Amino acid sequence: MSADQTLRPGRLSPADLGRLGVFGLRSRPLRVFLSALGIAIGVAAMLSVVGVTTSSRAELDRTLQRLGTNLLTVVPDASTGDSVPLPVDAVGMVRRVAPVESASAIGKVVASVYRSDHVSPAETSSVDVLAAESGLLTTAGAVVARGSWFTAATASYPAVVLGATAAQRLDVPGIGLRLWLGGQWFVVVGILDPAPLIPELDSAALVGWAAAGTYLRFDGHPSAVYLRVAESQVGAVRAILGRTVDPESPNGIRVSRPSDALAAKQATDATLSGTLLGLGLVALLVGGVGVANTMVISVLERRGEIGLRRALGATRGHVRTQFLTESLLLSTLGGAAGTLLGLAVTALYARTQQWAVVVPAWATAGGLGAALLIGALAGLYPAVRASRLSPTEALGG
Repeated sequence: MSADQTLRPGRLSPADLGRLGVFGLRSRPLRVFLSALGIAIGVAAMLSVVGVTTSSRAELDRTLQRLGTNLLTVVPDASTGDSVPLPVDAVGMVRRVAPVESASAIGKVVASVYRSDHVSPAETSSVDVLAAESGLLTTAGAVVARGSWFTAATASYPAVVLGATAAQRLDVPGIGLRLWLGGQWFVVVGILDPAPLIPELDSAALVGWAAAGTYLRFDGHPSAVYLRVAESQVGAVRAILGRTVDPESPNGIRVSRPSDALAAKQATDATLSGTLLGLGLVALLVGGVGVANTMVISVLERRGEIGLRRALGATRGHVRTQFLTESLLLSTLGGAAGTLLGLAVTALYARTQQWAVVVPAWATAGGLGAALLIGALAGLYPAVRASRLSPTEALGG
């Protein structure tokens, strides 16, 4: 070798680094498994929270799109001293407003409903009895699950349509059964699906408007008026409904939009999801501590190996890169397992709720990226510590 030539350390190829990293992990399988499990739990927690929340929001958006956000509800405002019953002709007055596409109403009926006429009137069935106009189904966006809605004939006769919850409480499996309602026998002609925008229908026994007046002494005053409005005119119509429904007592009228409640629920879910996401991040950090602990112990246990490699020509950079590679491989294993687990949890929960499975691509990539970042940070100190060991110190220790 000529005098002007100098020895240069060899370079480790990515394949060599991979083999070294795998060999280092295989020598401690149980410890590696537990450390990777910590990372996996953190990534799975983060991904499942994002996936379940996103799937829930997508389902809510589809519900709102299907049911519409142009439904307004008019009820007496019990919080003011001006609260009075809605006028008998409230629906007719609302229909005169040009942007109103449809309007209907329900009325509270003082009556109880039971499966048998032998039940004491003092016992409650937790089912409200409501008079319903024939156009309620269309305006409310409700759907009949079994049987049919009121026709021109059944609206005048002792027939009843049950909400989804009411049918369960009364243990009514289908149509054709008779119910003892307000001291009369009424025949069940239909059962509704759950009505997300008007939940009071779910726990109600609905009778035709005319039948309620004939058989149940209903006074004809609506307890709530529902109307569909042209989307572009919702705000304008909402502002004048009080004076339209009851010009004499407009302050006693409260107008709301049921879809606003669903939007508020969505915001609440988002806040809760943020909290859960924070817990998932904490779990991921705990997993990173486990990785750091594993790598530090690995450095202490492999001092002889480090000293031998340094004596044979390995540079500090070689040793540092080797241990950093092990840490990244460990985090990658945990991140990949956590991603699969998070996707599985999201899919399982969404299917049980009959939702579409929606997992954003950024969440999957973010979970893996967070695992790699945690692994790099967790392995940085042990890698630097290993590289600073001199051959004599390492072999002598």
